[in-house]
Amino acid sequence: MAGLANAATQAEAASPVEEAIEARIAGRGQRVHILTGQICNNNCIFCMEEDRDGRKVTNSRTTDETVRWILSQQEFYEEVCFTSGEPTTNRRLLPWVRMAKDAGARWISMMTNGRALSYEKYTRALLAAGLNRIYISIHGHTKKLHESLTRTPGSFEQTLAGLDTVARFKRYGISLHTSTVVTKRNLPHMAAIYRFLREHGVDQVVFNVMQANGRANTFFDQLFPTYTEIAAVARDFLREAGQHEEQVMAFLVDIPLCTTGELPDFNRGYVEDYVHFEPPPEAARGLLTEELLEARRAGDDGELVQIRRADLDDSERRKRPECARCRYERVCEGVWGNYLRRYGWDEFVPVEG
Repeated sequence: MAGLANAATQAEAASPVEEAIEARIAGRGQRVHILTGQICNNNCIFCMEEDRDGRKVTNSRTTDETVRWILSQQEFYEEVCFTSGEPTTNRRLLPWVRMAKDAGARWISMMTNGRALSYEKYTRALLAAGLNRIYISIHGHTKKLHESLTRTPGSFEQTLAGLDTVARFKRYGISLHTSTVVTKRNLPHMAAIYRFLREHGVDQVVFNVMQANGRANTFFDQLFPTYTEIAAVARDFLREAGQHEEQVMAFLVDIPLCTTGELPDFNRGYVEDYVHFEPPPEAARGLLTEELLEARRAGDDGELVQIRRADLDDSERRKRPECARCRYERVCEGVWGNYLRRYGWDEFVPVEG
């Protein structure tokens, strides 16, 4: 589920009069993820879905009946997002998008590497079916930088072509966002990446700090800058960009708020709240307690289990007693345990107020 921290709808929650980030987080809406991508045709070095074979088994169990049941569970969905693996590798994506439209979802979205969208006929079909928001993962403004992270020759040209194809349809109300996973390699190019993507018609450029699990943990030392380093580069970039753009549409997501105090609140992003339904329930053992596992059983025959975003990483994040006096404590998700093992607590100072 690459970029789960990806691609939040950050600007919608921000009023013209800048609202404090903790208030925006407290008021965030919930969306539903539908697992569709049986495999991904990129091979990103930071992918959190390291067990590709296991993910393929899980996602291939999504059927028309599964999608229909999920869509029937709520009278109105703010957003239905097709994700996990690469959704465009699933031939049932098009009818599932139609189902979401028929269910009346306000936003029908997809998290994708965008490569298949380089085929205009396919993109037109998805948009005609009801897809109206697209999150495209792109990790650099040059072929060399992007493909050093995707480890997939030719992926940059196809992703950029897909992005440009979607941009041509924005006049029909299509919302185009991008997700760039921040690493040691692309951090120095944050400003250039932002300019490049805005020039290609992107509405919101989201910089996702890596979630320190999966391959991001395997290659942690090569990839993961400190939060302080990330915040400093973002601060300088936003100050410079603010001299040329009235409202800088860049958002830094999934980074402890105590490290980003010098950033405008508007540009301090957050991870969206969501649920997804995963088969089989037994696969959630170890993630959920037996009691929760039974409480979260779902589907017509109990063949699914409801997974909430917090379930996926709460056990991997840490807080210390000093965090209790921080103004962000109630909305802070803590710090990755494997990050702390490398870098320690020194950069995390509680924010009074």
